Amino acid sequence: MSLQTAELIHSLDKAHLINELQCGQSVNQAVSQNRRADFTLLLAMLSTDARENTICEALPVPDKAENTLRDQFGLNSPQPLSSNQDTYHLGANIAHYFHHGGLPSAKLQHYLAPDALTYQPEATHELDEDVYHNLSGHQRRQLEDQFESPVIASDLYNQLVSNYRQSQIQATI
Repeated sequence: MSLQTAELIHSLDKAHLINELQCGQSVNQAVSQNRRADFTLLLAMLSTDARENTICEALPVPDKAENTLRDQFGLNSPQPLSSNQDTYHLGANIAHYFHHGGLPSAKLQHYLAPDALTYQPEATHELDEDVYHNLSGHQRRQLEDQFESPVIASDLYNQLVSNYRQSQIQATI
């Protein structure tokens, strides 16, 4: 691999490559010069997530009926599926009751305040460590930016058409 190709790869890795427009002429040159390895590498570095290339609007979240029913019938909160900071305290309480009162006492404490089913590692966005480290750079970046919602103009098509017509008019003048 040449030095120029290595520099290109390093700069593309830092650029968060989303689509082929960000590559500039690199893809065209790789095709025209019959450099299959460079072309394959550039395509592999593109994001595979169609949501990064497609304009999407977030759907409104419907009202959760389960919480309303739990409040109406006076039920406790359900057993959490994965751990958070509060579940460590619950697990310690259950262990304390087990050591001082035996298995029936620990079961009663678990039924009153259920402990989490699994304890996930922290700072992996509630994913298993093997799964998180197997994600690509694009997918990890998307997990970090999941709370940012893109601002989309509702009349984008009309704006594009009017700008196109104005540029045609200016070109004829």
